Amino acid sequence: MENRIVKYIWGPLRALLHSLPVRSHIPILSVVTGLLCGLAAVLLKVAIRGIHHGLDRLVGDANWLFLLLPGVGMFLSFLIVRYIVRDNIGHGVTKVLQAVSKNESKIKRHNMYSSLVTSALTIGFGGSVGAEAPIVYTGAAIGSNLGRYMGLSYRGMTLLLGCGAAGAVAGIFNAPLAGVLFTLEILLFNLSMSSLLPLLLSSVSATMVSYLLLGRDTQFACSLVEFSMRNIPFYLLLGAFCGFCSLYFVKMTIWLEDGFGKMKNPWLRWALCAVGLGLLIFLFPPLYGEGYEDVGHLLNGQADGAVWFFALILLLKVFAMTFTNAGGGVGGTFGPTLFVGAIAGYVLSASLNLVLPGQVPVPNFVLVGMAGLMAGVMQAPLTAIFLIAEISGGYGLLMPLILTAAISYATTRIFEKYSIYTKRIAQTGELLTHDSDQAVLTLLKTESLVETDFTPVRVDDSLGALVEAVAVSRRNVFPVLDGKKRFQGYVDLSDIRRDMFRTDLYETAKVYNYMRSAPEYVYPDEPMESVMRKFGKTGAWNLPVVDRDLKYVGFLSRSKIFNAYREELRDFSQD
Repeated sequence: MENRIVKYIWGPLRALLHSLPVRSHIPILSVVTGLLCGLAAVLLKVAIRGIHHGLDRLVGDANWLFLLLPGVGMFLSFLIVRYIVRDNIGHGVTKVLQAVSKNESKIKRHNMYSSLVTSALTIGFGGSVGAEAPIVYTGAAIGSNLGRYMGLSYRGMTLLLGCGAAGAVAGIFNAPLAGVLFTLEILLFNLSMSSLLPLLLSSVSATMVSYLLLGRDTQFACSLVEFSMRNIPFYLLLGAFCGFCSLYFVKMTIWLEDGFGKMKNPWLRWALCAVGLGLLIFLFPPLYGEGYEDVGHLLNGQADGAVWFFALILLLKVFAMTFTNAGGGVGGTFGPTLFVGAIAGYVLSASLNLVLPGQVPVPNFVLVGMAGLMAGVMQAPLTAIFLIAEISGGYGLLMPLILTAAISYATTRIFEKYSIYTKRIAQTGELLTHDSDQAVLTLLKTESLVETDFTPVRVDDSLGALVEAVAVSRRNVFPVLDGKKRFQGYVDLSDIRRDMFRTDLYETAKVYNYMRSAPEYVYPDEPMESVMRKFGKTGAWNLPVVDRDLKYVGFLSRSKIFNAYREELRDFSQD
């Protein structure tokens, strides 16, 4: 299938590009990426709806079967991932970030369709996750593979990857501006102004495909109450409430994922998660699927249940989402974030109306709460503001959207520096940020800078053997190894300068008489930021590189790092 795509689609495209000026390549490729991502988004939405409607007809009045269906969808996705894809495709947005920071923006070919198929099964059967992260992963994979096939540089391929992500968000929500902002805030950093054009072209192209095939209806159409300045204190309160809900969402998600990650038996994990999710859906039906239909009910004043009921849903959605993903399903946190935000807005507004009857417009708070939680959980306030405005037509609430998103973001940042997408990557030191220095250090790979042309000597060698090594080496440093090639220390040429011409010492003096201990070790997979801290702490110009068993690999020098840093910074910063 992949070879046919290359032959019949990308092959002619490559031939066309070669006949055009180089400057036009990226704009053309961004449009192609957007069209393909828009089509992928439409296919995913249609597939989810089709599975939902098919199951509704199949089940009929036997509603109890809906307790089992989410587990079936998880199981089917689990089988596809385990036996066909054979790769971890969960946490799509995080995987895209990892591809940019540590894999030269290269994403495997199967990700152009594997996330789409498995997430359609997971959500179509009622899994309590969102389709947005899988489609972002799909779109980024389309951009990455298209850029790689066209022979683009790392920067060009990264930009096209971003175009794919922007097009995917724009296509799934019919929100072109939100697609661009999502890419700028969450995925790509330090882009020049010239990079905005490809992102815009991709987003608009994807939105056009979605409009043409699915229509122009907004996803969360509702009748909103006109904004009143007297409600500003309530929106500020909503922002703080969403901030604390965001902290709960992020920390509880990671805690639950860590707990399930300790379970070694995947079949047992699926069984426990399927049972847990089924029970939650039985007790709280709004947890079934994405939950967007229930959000629509809240937006139109059709809430069915007491405030405490929705407060429990707010707390339990994280469990339902984690059960789905841990049990083998494929889905993201994007959709659940919007769902929980809507519930948070409803719970707060309904509670305030119990004390101050009729003072707080519930639909407005439901809508604005979605932006508030998104700004806190994803730490992307601009994306949150304009996405909610675009998908609801609620531009009349732009001021409360800004206030709530800003307060939620600020509240979250006080206690949590990283978003739900970046927290795990940050712990490994592989996260790209808006700091150019940090971003360039992240892109540098320690193992690619190791110098191996040093002449090693044995720890029990004689001075004569060491002098022979000096004669054939172009280096002034000599690593000292034991019989198992483990690093013991090093000898500097200056340490033996006085004795190297004393032939009477050639047999009696040993290498260990001149050996120095290394002030620090460096590991081949160590993040460059950690390596630079070791250089700064020790003041050394060379540090030995060893594996985890202390076996010698080579040396890392400051000069080699500085040269690589300058080259990477030049490539990273150019238009």
